[in-house]
Amino acid sequence: MVTTPTKPTFEEIRPGIKAPAKETILTPRFYTTDFDAMAKMDISVNEAELQAILEEFRADYNQKHFIRSEDFEQSWAHIDGETRRLFVEFLERSCTAEFSGFLLYKELGRRLKGRSPVLAECFNLMSRDEARHAGFLNKAMSDFDVSLDLGFLTKSRKYTFFQPKFIFYATYLSEKIGYWRYITIYRHLEQHPENRVYPIFNFFENWCQDENRHGDFFDAVMRAQPDTLNDWKAKLWCRFFLLSVFATMYLNDVQRKDFYGALGLDAREYDKYVIEKTNETAARVFPIMLDVNAPEFYGSLEICVKNNEQLTAIANSDAPAPLKLLQKLPYYISNGFELIKMFFIKPLDVDKAISPVL
Repeated sequence: MVTTPTKPTFEEIRPGIKAPAKETILTPRFYTTDFDAMAKMDISVNEAELQAILEEFRADYNQKHFIRSEDFEQSWAHIDGETRRLFVEFLERSCTAEFSGFLLYKELGRRLKGRSPVLAECFNLMSRDEARHAGFLNKAMSDFDVSLDLGFLTKSRKYTFFQPKFIFYATYLSEKIGYWRYITIYRHLEQHPENRVYPIFNFFENWCQDENRHGDFFDAVMRAQPDTLNDWKAKLWCRFFLLSVFATMYLNDVQRKDFYGALGLDAREYDKYVIEKTNETAARVFPIMLDVNAPEFYGSLEICVKNNEQLTAIANSDAPAPLKLLQKLPYYISNGFELIKMFFIKPLDVDKAISPVL
C-alpha cells in the first residue's frame, strides 16, 4: 500500500498566510522603550569603539549573502507530517524574533536621528540586517506553502515596554545567544552533512556574524553607561535576564526536541552547550555569570519541562476553561518556585569566565 505524505494544516488569516502563533510567555516578544531617555544618553566615554562598530555595519559584509541558491528550487513535500510542522514552527519563531528586532531598531533609528547620530545610524543599519533575516525566513516558510503577513504581525502583536537598560540586557543576550545557536548548528551540520535536510542551514555561518556584531554594539553601549553594569542592582538584573533567556530557550527547545532530532542533534545537549558559551560570552561585559554547572540548575529546568508537559495536556483537554485554570495553577506555582530557586543559586565571579573563541 502506498502511503500519501501528510501535510499539517495551519490556521490561516487568508489562503497561504499563516495566522501568527498565539502569544505566550515563551513566544518571541515585541518591545518598545523610552526613546527620549535613549536619545539623552552620553556615549562619549566609549564613542571611539561605537564608531568602529558603525564602520563595520557600513561595510555590510552580508550584502549579497541572503540570496536563495538553486538548492531551494525543489519540492519539499518529502518533509511532511510532524517534521514539517516543526520546521514551519522553527521558521516562524525565528522570523518573528528577527522581525521584532527590525521594528525596535528601525524605530530607535528614526527617533534618535538628529539627537544621537552614531546610535541612530547603528540602529538603522542593524534594522537593515534584521529585515534581511526576517525576509529570508519568511520566504523559506513559503517553501512549506505558508508565510507570515508581517504587516499584520506589526499591528496585532502586543508590545512590551522596557526601560533602555533592560532593552540593552535583553537584546545583547538575544543577539549573542543567537550567534551561538546558529554557529553550533552550522558546525554540527558541517560534520554531518547528511542531516542538512534544508538549505537554509548553509547560510548560518555568515548569518551568525550579524548577530555577533549586533551583540558587540550593545556590549559597547552598556560599557558607555556604567550604571547598567557597576552596582548591586545591575548584578541582580543581569542575573535575572541571563536566567530568563536560558530558561526560555531550554523550555522551548526541549518541547521541540524532534526538530533538533531531525538535524541529528540532542536538544538538551545542544542547549547546554549554547547556554555555557553564551554565559561565558556575557561574562565579558556582565558583572556576574550564572553557575550553570550547579546540579540544581538543570534539575529545576527539568521539573519545569515536566510541568509544561502537564500544562500542554490540560490546555488540549476538553475540560471547561475555569476548571483548566484550576488544574494549571499548581504547575504555574511549581514553575515559579523552580525559577526562584535557580535565581538564588550563587553566581560566579566573572574572573572565572573562560573566554570563548568566536
